[in-house]
Amino acid sequence: MEVYSEKHQIAVAINGFKAKKQTIGLVPTMGALHEGHLQLVKKALSQNDKAVVSIFVNPTQFDNKNDLKKYPRTLNQDVTLLKTISQDRILVYAPTVEDMYGGKTVSEKFDFDGLEFEMEGRFRVGHFDGVGTIVKRFFDIIKPHKAYFGEKDFQQLAIIKKLVEKYKIPVNIVGCKIHREVNGLAMSSRNTRLKPEYKKAAPFIYEILKSAKDQFGTKSAGKVMEWVEKEFSRHDLLELEYFLVADVETLKPVKRKSNKKIYRAFIAVYAGDIRLIDNIALN
Repeated sequence: MEVYSEKHQIAVAINGFKAKKQTIGLVPTMGALHEGHLQLVKKALSQNDKAVVSIFVNPTQFDNKNDLKKYPRTLNQDVTLLKTISQDRILVYAPTVEDMYGGKTVSEKFDFDGLEFEMEGRFRVGHFDGVGTIVKRFFDIIKPHKAYFGEKDFQQLAIIKKLVEKYKIPVNIVGCKIHREVNGLAMSSRNTRLKPEYKKAAPFIYEILKSAKDQFGTKSAGKVMEWVEKEFSRHDLLELEYFLVADVETLKPVKRKSNKKIYRAFIAVYAGDIRLIDNIALN
């Protein structure tokens, strides 16, 4: 398995595959790979000749410097995991910050038609400018036919689709379902940093989402939100940052339900100093 650290190297390799009419699927990650990532890679390999897995902890999408510092970096372990899927059909691109940013580690500014100001955008200033910057650069370097993103970061998925639309980038974005641990907790690289008591408590998040989905059939979005907030106010370990029901097209909170719209519930919770997000389709 080839591991590339410089953009010109991987560009040459990919051009060689494309000269043979081979298709390329991109799976962008920040490393610390888990089964959720591996499912994305398997999906990419099922639809393409080659899969490129980028492994890069992107500094411009962290609003919390301490979170950036603590984010797990496990490149050797990640490569070993990827080898269990395929030895010769996966390329790893693990660039340095210098390779990606050329000494100027700042984000571009984007207009995602307001998607960037909802939910995560309210709590993580500049986050989606950082996401847009790095994903656009990966698209420019790798020029994949398809790119794969998990629905756990549903807002990010929506923003990447908007990025491709507005910049007319010739790539097909494929959203993939949330992969969960046996206890229901959405798989995340951050889960490895959970202390035992928080790891035990965290499945409560998904239980709440499932109950919210059941209630949404008969109750207003406002009533469901009130119930969720009350449940978390009684929890000893988990602190609710936000819960809301939003229109999947605009990501704006719903005021009155409509049978013509599709809704999703979104949640962000602190388990100690670890921030966890999740979501669930409601209708």
